[in-house]
Amino acid sequence: MSSKMLQFVRTDKKMPEKRQATDRLGDFREIYADYNPAGAAEQSSRCSQCGVPFCQVHCPLHNNIPDWLMMTAEGRLEEAYELSQATNNFPEICGRICPQDRLCEGNCVIEKAGHGTVTIGSVERYITDTAWEKGWVKPVRPRQERDESVGIVGAGPAGMAAAEELRRQGYRVEIYDRYDRVGGLMIYGIPNFKLEKEVVDRRSRLLGESGVIFHLNFEVGRDASLDELRQRHDAVLIACGVYEARDLKLPGGGLTGVHQAMRFLTASNRKGLGDAVPEFDDGTLDARGKKVVVIGGGDTAMDCVRTAVRQGAEAVSCLYRRDRENMPGSQREVMNAEEEGVEFLWLSAPEALLGDDRVEAVRATRIHLGVPDASGRQTPQPLADSSFVVEADMVIKALGFDAEDLPTQFGAKDLALTGWGTIKSDFRSLMSNLDGVFAAGDVVRGASLVVWAVRDGRDAAASIHDYLRNQAKQVATAAAE
Repeated sequence: MSSKMLQFVRTDKKMPEKRQATDRLGDFREIYADYNPAGAAEQSSRCSQCGVPFCQVHCPLHNNIPDWLMMTAEGRLEEAYELSQATNNFPEICGRICPQDRLCEGNCVIEKAGHGTVTIGSVERYITDTAWEKGWVKPVRPRQERDESVGIVGAGPAGMAAAEELRRQGYRVEIYDRYDRVGGLMIYGIPNFKLEKEVVDRRSRLLGESGVIFHLNFEVGRDASLDELRQRHDAVLIACGVYEARDLKLPGGGLTGVHQAMRFLTASNRKGLGDAVPEFDDGTLDARGKKVVVIGGGDTAMDCVRTAVRQGAEAVSCLYRRDRENMPGSQREVMNAEEEGVEFLWLSAPEALLGDDRVEAVRATRIHLGVPDASGRQTPQPLADSSFVVEADMVIKALGFDAEDLPTQFGAKDLALTGWGTIKSDFRSLMSNLDGVFAAGDVVRGASLVVWAVRDGRDAAASIHDYLRNQAKQVATAAAE
């Protein structure tokens, strides 16, 4: 083992420099600077090189984290990049937006021992950003081109990851997406201060250079049915995500000024991309000068509150029915939001939205967490006579997402769904009940993380490869007979 490692006993944890809250509120740029080479090497050297690396175990992609940390500490950065990208199609994206405090860093052994976690996500981002700068990131060039083609519905992380893996095997790959840009929620859902759009755009350009064909502004069910895609391609992967916003049925829910989270975030991101956004320009989806209340406690809620403060909201509050320890969003994001002036109203649930034609306030009640339910989470129970009112000119509902009615939307009545409305697929092969039609990402597991979408896309690509090889063998056997 290199003498450069196990430095955690004498070297403290140090994140890349973070811009002060007063500075970062004036723009949507990322809040963390890059490591310099010495800083990245020093922080990587803190790794204890565990015999059982729990960081790797708790990473959905099982990235070889201890190995590429050692390589970074030793200055072998190109090797670190090659190892990092071997298991992850978008290391620099995951390094920016993964909730590392819940995954790799949250399970770091030296963190559990009280020394502070290795800054895995920041090093991961540094390695691949450097690889882009040095020209080490290359388009896929398969050794042999195959005749079979695969159609992918959805240009988000699952679809993009699957496309790259299928191109490595030489398949002809075409991606169909209803939006005008590649990236899915990475473009229109996640704000720039977490993930600048050029980071996603360069990945989409790389896929294009690798031979992937994109059909944008293409809606399955409108421009072609799922059956028509099946006729065009030897296999089809559905990786379109989940976009049906969950609603909270409350008195006053139809008042002006009440919006779904994705509508709010998409308008902000489109404005940042230079698009014409009439609903933003007329003030409907602009939080400037408004008292904003966001209902929800996940990462989407954090994106909303942090976007609102950057738009110049007068006040921003987050209303969540559980406490801080039980919220599903990243604790790092909560900390950043608090630094930026967001007020969190824990253990509070909305009862009604107040106002005549336009929302003026949210009436909420205090919550007590009772005994755990079937999922293991404590059940929120309203406390009697505990109502209070929060003034609001804008209310944003960030309550998560469900799958759309895909059988109807795709013109595929036979496509089987689960009780949750997601696509029912085989656990091992990821194939749906329709032969040659696979599904991956949120459309199977429900709204989840980008890193899980990447994992699912890679697994789906491997299953499609096996399926097409078996199909080819059957054809060859039949021809021989």
